[in-house]
Order: sequence, then C-alpha cells, then structure tokens
Amino acid sequence: MAGEDTFEIEFRSDVVVELIKSAASDADVLWAARVSTKGENSLAEIEADPERSKGLINYLMRDRHGTPFEHSTMTFYVKAPIFVFREAMRHRTFSFNEESGRYRKLDPVFYVPGPDRKLVQEGKPGKYHFVEGTPEQHKLVTEATQESYRQSYRAYLEMLEAGVAREVARTVLPVGLYSSMYVTGNARALMNFLSLRTKREDSTFPSFPQREIEMVAERMEEEWAALMPLTHAAFEANGRVCP
Repeated sequence: MAGEDTFEIEFRSDVVVELIKSAASDADVLWAARVSTKGENSLAEIEADPERSKGLINYLMRDRHGTPFEHSTMTFYVKAPIFVFREAMRHRTFSFNEESGRYRKLDPVFYVPGPDRKLVQEGKPGKYHFVEGTPEQHKLVTEATQESYRQSYRAYLEMLEAGVAREVARTVLPVGLYSSMYVTGNARALMNFLSLRTKREDSTFPSFPQREIEMVAERMEEEWAALMPLTHAAFEANGRVCP
C-alpha cells in the first residue's frame, strides 16, 4: 500500500506560459494583405517598416479583414491544471499536444486556489461577477482540495504498484492535476482566444472567463504584444474583437 510518506505532493496556484518559438511580426500582416493589389511585388513588404503602414493594420482590424492576420505562428509551452486545458481545447483553431497519462507516471502537482482567488459567484449566468470569499471559505477550499488530492494520488500509486496499467490508474486523478502541453496558433486564432478568455471593461463584447484560463491568456498576450505591437495596439483600439 502506498503510504503518504512515500510521495511528496506539490501544491501551487500559478500557471506557466513560455513562448517556445515564433514566426510573427507586423510585417506579416502587410505583405499578406497587399498581395491582393500588388501581387508578387508585395514581397517587398517583408523588409518594409510596419510603422509606416500601421494605418493599414488598423483598417484591416477595424473592418474585420481577418485572413492577413493568419500568416504568423507562435508556439507556447503551457503548464496548468487539466480543467484549464479542457477549456483551451475548445479553441479548435489552435494545435495542441499534451503530455499523456497513458505513457508516463503523472507527477503529484495539484492546483489550489490562492488567497487572491475570488470564491463567491453572484448573479446569474451571462450577468454575474465574483467577490472575495471569507477567511473560513478560503480555509475550507484549501484544506478540502489538499486532502482530496492526497487521497486520489495515494489511490493512483496503489494501483500502479499493484500492476494496474497507467491508463486505468489515472482515472482516480482529478482535473486539478497539473498537465503540460504545446499550443501553436496564428495571431488571428490568438485574438479569438483573447477576446473570449480575458475580461476587459473596454471590450466591445464583454466576456466572463474563468480566472485560471484568463491567467494563461494574459501571459500569452504579453508575449504576442511584444512580437506584434502594432497589431496588438489595433486589436485593443478596436474593442478587442477578433477580425
């Protein structure tokens, strides 16, 4: 039997997002857009200064000419709770590859909401907000999740030690378990993701994302904004609407 002293659980309340590689710049938008009027001469835009053409980028964003924003790619490494991945994978314009509990023993790393996580939902779906929980509620959440994780991981180890296949033993593990994956997409796909998974008061269409996936989205946006500052500025100036 797997005793509690045979494994060490890690509890955390953050997410990890790293930009692994990219082929993304504001110039990508320009040459992709200008091929419609310049043909092969649009290749000159690859070396052009995008700052001189930021008006075109803003026009494309404002009038929702979306395809020029698809000619860039970014790959992120993400480490987050499984329930975040299940929401992220609804965005089918991304490509995903996630670690597999069929092929490797899963590490005991689990998500516990931090002290700044708002716990209480007020209002109804479509028009609600979250407020701070009481100290007693935070204590309950922390203690209950940690104990549940210990019990589930202990059961997982007991089955592995008994010779049960990893793909069967993993069924006892909760969605608060951390997983890791690579996410690849273009700027247009990322803007769609950000429009739905971040909450901004100045957005044309308000969104109410779960805080944990918003944490991932915020870090992705930081990386993207550094790569394509003019495109990001146009996105914000036009109400954070995906073109």
